[in-house]
Amino acid sequence: MNFTLFFADLWTARMNLLNGLGQTVLISVGSVFLGTLLGVAVGLALTYGHWLLRFVVRIYTDFLRGTPVFVLILACFYILSVVGIDLSAFEAGVLALTLFCSSHVGEIVRGALSAISKGQTEAAKSIGLTFRQSFVYVLMPQALRQILPTWVNTATEIVKASTLLSIIGVVEFLLATQQVISRTYLSLEFYLFAGVVYFLVNFAIEQAGRFVERRIAIPN
Repeated sequence: MNFTLFFADLWTARMNLLNGLGQTVLISVGSVFLGTLLGVAVGLALTYGHWLLRFVVRIYTDFLRGTPVFVLILACFYILSVVGIDLSAFEAGVLALTLFCSSHVGEIVRGALSAISKGQTEAAKSIGLTFRQSFVYVLMPQALRQILPTWVNTATEIVKASTLLSIIGVVEFLLATQQVISRTYLSLEFYLFAGVVYFLVNFAIEQAGRFVERRIAIPN
């Protein structure tokens, strides 16, 4: 490997790579944030909803969890345009990853809420709390300790799945790296560099998650 040439080309292409990394971060943060909000609603519907609502949401969840992310991205980009919903490649990609994230977060939330004793909800009702207040002050704080580790795994999966958006033309970090490779022909060097960058991003997410876990852990 010619590291001298690699570092020279890396410096030349730094802005393209930084822009690609910025797109990856923006896509991942947006998808995880929106997917988490939607996933919490999905989890509540699966746990406390009317049987018909639970049935519909269960179909939604199982369908999305069983569909490859690659297919979801293509569907959001091409199929929606056929029915008259024109989204940019970036918007379609974020939508696909948001839906994928929401299905997993929904199951995580459902499992955590189901593990909480029904006596907790009944006690909250007995002191006059509304369902919203019970969820915010009683249920969610307890569920969060179970949700967080698996949610962190989902967040890292979204970062890795963002690489698939290159298929519809979103210039995220991997596609930006491939564009540099097409000019420099330093495939091994730049792919190794991209791997290190993705590792560092996901490692940072995992460490942040562990920090929050320690902060909210119940003291022994």
